[in-house]
Amino acid sequence: MKKTLLTSVLTLITLCLIAPLAFAADAADNQYTQGAYIAIAAGLGLAIAAFGGALGQGRTAAAALEGIARNPGAADKLFTPMILGLALIESLVIYALVIAFVFSGSFVPVG
Repeated sequence: MKKTLLTSVLTLITLCLIAPLAFAADAADNQYTQGAYIAIAAGLGLAIAAFGGALGQGRTAAAALEGIARNPGAADKLFTPMILGLALIESLVIYALVIAFVFSGSFVPVG
């Protein structure tokens, strides 16, 4: 587990250090506009939000099911807060989607 995490972190750091050099080599013929960078940022932001939301929903459902398994009589008392928590988590992901749409539509095309 530690070796996989270390490899992932080192790969990410390497990509962050090498990617600017690849873009700098093409600076004279830069065909990318502000809109392309905004679209990439919106996509990455939405991916992070979806991953975090899915992780939160999974942990919420697991905790609720574990509580119901330990005390089946409390299933009615656990169900409503669980559904409320899942709805709030999902609303945050939908909010990130709306923000991504707003950002991707707010740029001024160059050229």
